[in-house]
Amino acid sequence: MTEILKLNIDTAIGREKADVVIKNANVVDVFNGCIVNGDVAIKGDTIVGVGEYSGLVEIDGKGKYVMPTFYDAHLHFESVMVRPSEYLKRAIPKGVTAFNADPHEIANVLGEKGVKFMIDDVKGIPADVHFMMPSCVPSAPEDHAGCVLGAKEVREIADKYDLFGLGEMMNFPGVLGADPDVLGKLTALDIVDGHAPGVSGNALNAYLCGGILTDHECESEGEALEKVSKGMYVLLREGSQTKNLKTLIKAVNKTNLRRFLFCTDDRNIEDLTSQGTVGNCIRLAVESGMDALDAITIATLNAYEAYGMKKHGAIAPGYKANLLVSSDLTAQNVEKVFYHGALIAETGKPLFDVTPATTEGVIGTVNIKPVSAKDLDFEFKRGMTVMRVFPNTVVTEAIKAESKEDLNLMCCIERHNASGAIGHCYVDGFRLKGGAIAQTVGHDAHNITVLGDNTEDMALAVSSLGTDGGLVLVKNGKVIGKLPLEIAGLMTASTAEEALKTRAKLTVALDEMDYNKEIEPFMLLSFLTLIVIPDVKLNHKGLFSVSKWDYEYLG
Repeated sequence: MTEILKLNIDTAIGREKADVVIKNANVVDVFNGCIVNGDVAIKGDTIVGVGEYSGLVEIDGKGKYVMPTFYDAHLHFESVMVRPSEYLKRAIPKGVTAFNADPHEIANVLGEKGVKFMIDDVKGIPADVHFMMPSCVPSAPEDHAGCVLGAKEVREIADKYDLFGLGEMMNFPGVLGADPDVLGKLTALDIVDGHAPGVSGNALNAYLCGGILTDHECESEGEALEKVSKGMYVLLREGSQTKNLKTLIKAVNKTNLRRFLFCTDDRNIEDLTSQGTVGNCIRLAVESGMDALDAITIATLNAYEAYGMKKHGAIAPGYKANLLVSSDLTAQNVEKVFYHGALIAETGKPLFDVTPATTEGVIGTVNIKPVSAKDLDFEFKRGMTVMRVFPNTVVTEAIKAESKEDLNLMCCIERHNASGAIGHCYVDGFRLKGGAIAQTVGHDAHNITVLGDNTEDMALAVSSLGTDGGLVLVKNGKVIGKLPLEIAGLMTASTAEEALKTRAKLTVALDEMDYNKEIEPFMLLSFLTLIVIPDVKLNHKGLFSVSKWDYEYLG
């Protein structure tokens, strides 16, 4: 250790040459919120100085911007529908080298086996992939997942795999009620991520007494400000369906800037490829009026400091040499990415190899009884409560419907134990006509969700999922599109390139269907069974009121 310190000091003072020097660059100073011109010197895995240096390798940085690499503070690899290693091959070249990944989707299907698969799949990849211990398997006791992890299992798995923290605590009723099992989970790890949509006042006070650090579910400026005022870090989320950044950015000012982080939560592969992740958040923040240097600070230093990682997130002596070189200040054109001093991506391409984990034991997870059109049928009654959906959010609303016109039937089918349980409801706002969509991605229990305007197409879509699962489109009695998701019914075993081709065909098929084009159908549908997001959702039992925590709409 002392030898490394001496070498770094000798290099910083100029007695030794640096390994790599980026010359004459515009260096982003996240501490002072300014740009300085100079050379960035790297020795081993450490930045040793910003000033005038010579190196064994010298890179011309004139006209370029050098900044810390980015940190996605909360995401689920499963939502991209490719395995983690494939995701990282696309995200890292865009400048993201730190990820807080919560594998609770696959844990809800396969428990510890699923968590281990995710960890094994990223081994050897040059990035800080922090896996969180799923806290809610299932998300709430009312759900039926493929596995149940209590406080004892949470602690054992977290210790066994040295996990980074406790993943989003979605069971806020359990926290507020001081449920013993929930309290056991909250004390299992030091870092605890939150999930508390609409929780405020004394309820928020109680939630935070559980030791919870963050929240990524704010829907309004006022909600974000209250949570910041009570000591939380608020994550500005920009996913593929959940897009809160432009609304929440209004809550950010020079005083509270350091209490905000960026995250993507759930992002599809098309958006990952075309727009990126955290870089996309920076772009949107700047377009919304935020100073670019403030946005970069949120994307870098804030997250590292929030999660207690010292000497990360800045271009400064003694800090880890995790940095990127971009031709523009908002990092939309990332040219080089360094991790621990090594060049790991260039001009959008990864320079590292991956060794994917074996899929043995994580495929063929769909287990249901045969489903007929009659099983899916559900009588509409005038004045009945239906679920209303909206663009750019997964928050829903309970309304009374006087007519079946423009409504879709939705069913949630238990798919882990072939119990035959099916929940039914009607949905307003999807406006799908002449077909059906079925999928095994249904947060967080990941039962089958199917929506359509007739039960015959719905039944065909369900049967077409097979034992591996995936996404299926049916139009007028014919399957017109399918994306197999062999890994736990959540992720394809194919490469990202192959997945994009299949998704492109699926998108063409989707465009042929008649539905509300303001929504992202697959992503939205995947959240309509998540009973911890307000205000009304559907599970395998039926329509559930999140705010009243009751099946008040049944019967």
